[in-house]
Amino acid sequence: MIFFFIILLQCLSLATAQQPYVGTSTTDCSVTDNSTSVFGYSCNGLNRTCLTYVIFRSTPPFSTVTSISSLFSVDPSLLSSLNNAATTFSTDQQVIIPLTCSCSGNYSQSNLTYTIRQGDSYFRVANDTLQGLSTCQALERQNNASSQSLFPGMRILVPLRCACPTAKQVSEDGVNYLASYTVVFGDTVDVISQRFGVETSKTLEANQMSFDDAGVFPFTTLLVPLQNPPSNLNSMTPPPPPPSPPPPPVSPNGKKQKRTWVYVLVGILGGALVLSLIGAAMFCMLKKVSRKKQEPDNLDSFTAKKTSNSYQESDFDPLDGLSGMVVDTLKVYKFHELQSATSDFTSSSSMGGSGYIGKINGDGAMIKKMEGNASQEINLLSKLNHFNIIRLSGFCFHEGDWYLVYEHASNGTLSDWIYAKSSLLSLTQRLQIALDIATGLNYLHNFADPPYVHRDLTSGNIFLDSEFRGKICNLGLARSTERDGDYVLTKHVEGTRGYLAPEYLEHGLVSTKLDVYAFGVVVLEIVTGKEASELKKEIDGGNDLEEFLVGGSFLPEGLVSFVVRLVMDCLKRDHLNRPSMDEIVLSLSKILTASKSWESSC
Repeated sequence: MIFFFIILLQCLSLATAQQPYVGTSTTDCSVTDNSTSVFGYSCNGLNRTCLTYVIFRSTPPFSTVTSISSLFSVDPSLLSSLNNAATTFSTDQQVIIPLTCSCSGNYSQSNLTYTIRQGDSYFRVANDTLQGLSTCQALERQNNASSQSLFPGMRILVPLRCACPTAKQVSEDGVNYLASYTVVFGDTVDVISQRFGVETSKTLEANQMSFDDAGVFPFTTLLVPLQNPPSNLNSMTPPPPPPSPPPPPVSPNGKKQKRTWVYVLVGILGGALVLSLIGAAMFCMLKKVSRKKQEPDNLDSFTAKKTSNSYQESDFDPLDGLSGMVVDTLKVYKFHELQSATSDFTSSSSMGGSGYIGKINGDGAMIKKMEGNASQEINLLSKLNHFNIIRLSGFCFHEGDWYLVYEHASNGTLSDWIYAKSSLLSLTQRLQIALDIATGLNYLHNFADPPYVHRDLTSGNIFLDSEFRGKICNLGLARSTERDGDYVLTKHVEGTRGYLAPEYLEHGLVSTKLDVYAFGVVVLEIVTGKEASELKKEIDGGNDLEEFLVGGSFLPEGLVSFVVRLVMDCLKRDHLNRPSMDEIVLSLSKILTASKSWESSC
């Protein structure tokens, strides 16, 4: 009985040392049988939390240190150091990503947040974006929502496939890490194991596989048991095949001796041919690398410098340098397309300053020329998707200048309407615009990944579409506070006078409450039709805000008190006492509903 018990314990120990390989189950999102680990690896490690590594392959738009670290929420400097990379990776380069793997119920996983983009489904996120590091089944279970219910801008939780070594793997095999390797076409368990310097039998055992059933498929993960952290993956290649056996010994027989010389001659010629082929291949590779080095390989800064006459745009791909989650449909325009759209940037197409209106393929577009650094705005807008945030459709790089192409907001800026045409806007339209701005800011503050502070909200940075719906634009000064906490200090104060909060002007304090203050000023502009500079005098002069609004606004008397309370809360000197944008959205929704009832009764 004791012997049987010992054997049983050994069998259980062997079983818990393994995780089932997922196989082809990921191709059918309706499969819910976790015997193939479609929901994740079992939580059977010695520790409930461990350091792990996943292997991701750089593919545009995720081909820079910044974009990949943003996708996986890891420290860019750590990612760069671990992969010996400065700023960019070559296409299909294997990238080692360190993560913390933890038990979540019955499964081991490392969680990240992801913002749904146009056309995304669970299958596409799992396989196209994450290359098999998650599954559609795990995504649906984690978020408790069907793939059909996804919409652009929605944030979901992504469980990445990872596992911690079991007690047996640690004690008997010295395994300290289980790397989640993403399988690609042409991979075999043997090739993968050799690349990591691991015995094939150990890799098979870790994945509940055998030599007789060792087939692996692209867009799946294979656990590789490691004693040491992975490094220099791209320089690791499978060991060369064993050398050919030596030619047979020379025989005293003349015919056999001649035959031996033939063998030797064939061997020499064959070896020379092989060496020639290898040399030619190495020459081509070196030439390719040399060509790559001559090309611009770091466009993260998008610094607009005038180029020499020898510069060839055809050799330059701006998409290679984009960081962050760049929208797949982002278009790189040819300069002649923009010239044609704007009648060669004539005054008739000018919006003032460096902005132009044009038509591309029959559709209206707004085009902004930028001579300096365009990275902040292009990187941010490319990963935002919200109705109240101006949409970036593409860009063009020409002779050191950047041209950003946006959706067309046919009614121009809000400032044009509230200063000169305010009498043409109804009360409901004005309040709807205010709610649109608040909704857009709420998305930036609470739902963008990572959250952002606009830092330059003005009535001139709000555009109105054909239905007079507000869209926030000019996010060039926007800044994320996620990594530094909710508040950031800066010595470089930027923005537009009249909209800047006291704590920002006096101490350089940046937080979401900076946008709340500016929003209060914009609301005052909307309901009074006066410019921010004039309103600033009223506010700083200590005049009674309610009397000012009653005498100079378009609001009916019954709504004045609600708007006054909202504006005064937004403009409080102590930023900690200002409301959040989600509270403002709720208040404005009620005010808008009341205004519609008031207008219908008139």
